[in-house]
Amino acid sequence: GRKFNTEKQNLSKLRVLIDKKKIFTVKTYLFVYDLMQFCGHSWIFTNMIIRYMSFGKDSLADTFYSIGLVMRLCQLLSVLEILHILIGIDKSRLFPRFLQVLMLIPSEITYSSFCCRYTYNMLARMGIHYLPLTWLNFSLCILLYPLSVLAKAFAICVSLPYFETFGTYSVKLPFPFAFSVYFPYVLKMYLVVLFTGKYLILQKARDVCVCGREKKKIKKYIHI
Repeated sequence: GRKFNTEKQNLSKLRVLIDKKKIFTVKTYLFVYDLMQFCGHSWIFTNMIIRYMSFGKDSLADTFYSIGLVMRLCQLLSVLEILHILIGIDKSRLFPRFLQVLMLIPSEITYSSFCCRYTYNMLARMGIHYLPLTWLNFSLCILLYPLSVLAKAFAICVSLPYFETFGTYSVKLPFPFAFSVYFPYVLKMYLVVLFTGKYLILQKARDVCVCGREKKKIKKYIHI
């Protein structure tokens, strides 16, 4: 009986150790992922700002060629965020995050908000919750996301006549499918995704800000 109890205790201790190692490994992986995204977005944002300040409007001609590789890498890595939710290592909601990944179109507004977001994520992985950074992260989201979405919507509306006239990126699929993909319709559907994603992300940010205010009130009440 005693041997059985000691073996049972050893097994439970072993399971606890294995669980701790798994949690540590997952947290380390997510921290490295956030660090890579932070470095990539910071480099892109800094490069875009410096080039614009140095060359003005002339920088628009070749900015993409200077940041294109890092930008594509960051956008490809962002698909992993959906995978993280699907396999259960990230507890975020799938649909808002899926929309957020779809909304990734390069702009200074987008990259500035993502730099703040990944900084917040890295500190949260280590159990550090710096209240001003939390407030800034979700407040920037409320301020910058509508501007970002409006900029993207404006770019799509301006480019629609071009795609409708020349049929660029519109594809006619071969026999087994027997239908064509009309690119202007894809852009119009993307506009719906943009505004839906904006609403869901802002709703989440508003809820977090409200929770933060309630916690502050509770802390003040406790101190009194």
